[in-house]
Amino acid sequence: MMNKYAILLVSEVGLKIAKTIMEELPGTQLYAKFEVSSGTQINSIDGCLKEIFNQYQGVFFVGAMGICVRSIAPYINNKHNDPAVVCIDSTGKYVISVLSGHIGGANDLTKRIARILGAEPVVSTQSDNNNLWALDTLGKMFNWETETNAENLNIPLARYVNRKPTALLLDIKDEGTKYLEQTKATHVDLFYNYSEIDFSSYDLLITVTPYLYPDTGIDVIYFHPKVLHLGVGCRKNCNPEGISEYIARFLSQQKITPVSVKDISTIDIKKDEVLLEKLHSFFNDAIIRVYSADELKEIEVPNPSDKVKEVTSVYGVAESVAIKSADNGLLILEKQKGSLSKDNDFTFAVALDKNAIRQGHIEIVGAGPGDPDLISIKGRQFLEAADLILYAGSLVPIELTFCAKLGAVVRSSASMDLEEQFAIMKAFYDKGELVVRLHTGDPCIYGAIQEQMAFFDKYNMSYHITPGISSFQAAAAALRSQFTIPEKVQTIILTRGEGRTSMPEKEKLHLLARSQSTMCIFLSVSIAEDVQKELLVHYPPETPIAVCYKLTWRDEQIYRGYLQNLATIIQENKLTLTTLIVVGESIDNRHGLSRLYANDFKHLFRK
Repeated sequence: MMNKYAILLVSEVGLKIAKTIMEELPGTQLYAKFEVSSGTQINSIDGCLKEIFNQYQGVFFVGAMGICVRSIAPYINNKHNDPAVVCIDSTGKYVISVLSGHIGGANDLTKRIARILGAEPVVSTQSDNNNLWALDTLGKMFNWETETNAENLNIPLARYVNRKPTALLLDIKDEGTKYLEQTKATHVDLFYNYSEIDFSSYDLLITVTPYLYPDTGIDVIYFHPKVLHLGVGCRKNCNPEGISEYIARFLSQQKITPVSVKDISTIDIKKDEVLLEKLHSFFNDAIIRVYSADELKEIEVPNPSDKVKEVTSVYGVAESVAIKSADNGLLILEKQKGSLSKDNDFTFAVALDKNAIRQGHIEIVGAGPGDPDLISIKGRQFLEAADLILYAGSLVPIELTFCAKLGAVVRSSASMDLEEQFAIMKAFYDKGELVVRLHTGDPCIYGAIQEQMAFFDKYNMSYHITPGISSFQAAAAALRSQFTIPEKVQTIILTRGEGRTSMPEKEKLHLLARSQSTMCIFLSVSIAEDVQKELLVHYPPETPIAVCYKLTWRDEQIYRGYLQNLATIIQENKLTLTTLIVVGESIDNRHGLSRLYANDFKHLFRK
């Protein structure tokens, strides 16, 4: 494995810059033309480069650009093998990407070093300067295999950076396709269906797909994601010769690319077959997965076999293991039988990963405590892309939905029962559209999402949770308090009082109060007297409290006091919904001393 970074220092003027970089990038090696305690003294830059040029991922040259270029020139080979070279002038004013901008990562390093030094990054790559995708490194970024039908990749790359009309086809979805959807340039048109593209209108097709398409007459850049699950069955002591090649050819004939195979799976009674090792090696060290009959027995297969059931206890090995590995994804190639000789009968099937299927999706998003600017970037992106936003109207400010795209449906669930909420979400989901269910704070804390997830599970729907800032975190910020104080309180309890919703016996407030931790009590202002009575069993009457109404909203109010006055504060101010009670010594405490920044703990900040 190559070392990470080296710094070449021409004169002592740049020593401070070098040391700053070394502090931020631990493990960076320093080479200087003068004696230096933190590095290696060298006789000449040329001699040093000859020795180290191919030993590091990146080389930082602190000195004049001309010396840098002349020094590296004899050792430059090609952009696929050369290290990233970045030049920093001795005043630290400019950071320049010199060599291997995309492939070697010099452009990203340039921007990173510029941020460290407060310098100006200089990047000459056209795609970077025009906010275009770096298509030659995009595959590596998202673990996609990159292929093209052109003579070499530079031809379609030139079409893209020269802003020729480009079609973007996304057959699947993953983090990479989300990025492409959100960042596409104006000369790129987005498609989700191959048949909808009029290829006479485009000079380039970029596609993220596990499939292969016929010649369109234009250049194509294929990004093949690892989203296919190959299930395999075979006779006992199967002769593996030729099977891997046969399966790969068959997939290609079916317009499925073999390079998208992520893993190979089978049943446990076949785990010692040599065929598995051959497949593992042939398909680029694809993961091998082995399942027991019990793990497969509930999976329905389209081609059940009584004979297979008799031998393995399941009705089909290849199909069932492929579906299992795909997390109940789509079977895109049903069971195929093969026999290349009398002793190597085998079957195989392919499933598409459930999470990669381009279908309807529900994103449960934490809105944060109320301030629209406190939603996460990812949460805001989902709101901007959603076809339906269903928000908890009595708890979430409507301003959070103002970023919805033109044509999106925005509905409050305040007047809906669960059945109505499910019905509207499912209607959009079944059309293959994106639904955002917007909950206050963090949806996993008193978010009432459990019954919704049970519904989604029942109908095998795709969903995910984007967390949000909880009101207890907003309370700590508003109170300018650290809720964990060294040697005083190291625990935060999130709980509620017992009202219409009963509490488990072991979680009664008076029992939790024994620790005298920082306690954040939700949904309990209507039973303030009961809460106060239970807490006073163990907290002293003079324990600080804060009653926080509509944290981060425009009409936020915070009332401080002591536990003995809790009920009075709530009643006198007529507080009802969206109110959090905070109890504990940590409120406004400035006396606990943290040792985190002492010398004994400096190792925690080093990677």
